Amino acid sequence: MSLTRSWYTVEQAAAKYGIAAAQINKWVERGLVRTESGTEELLVNGNDIEQELHLVPSV
Repeated sequence: MSLTRSWYTVEQAAAKYGIAAAQINKWVERGLVRTESGTEELLVNGNDIEQELHLVPSV
C-alpha cells in the first residue's frame, strides 16, 4: 500500500508534474489515465500520469 497521495484534480496534477492540463485530459480521453469522481471534481491517478511521462520521449 502506498503512503503517498495518488489522486489529484487535473489542475493539481498539472502543477505537480509540470505539464498542461490539456495533455492530462487527452490521456484521460484515451483511457491511459484512470479517473475517479471526487466530491466536486474529477480526480486523476498520479501513478498513471508518471507512467505516461516516462513513455513520452524527450525532445
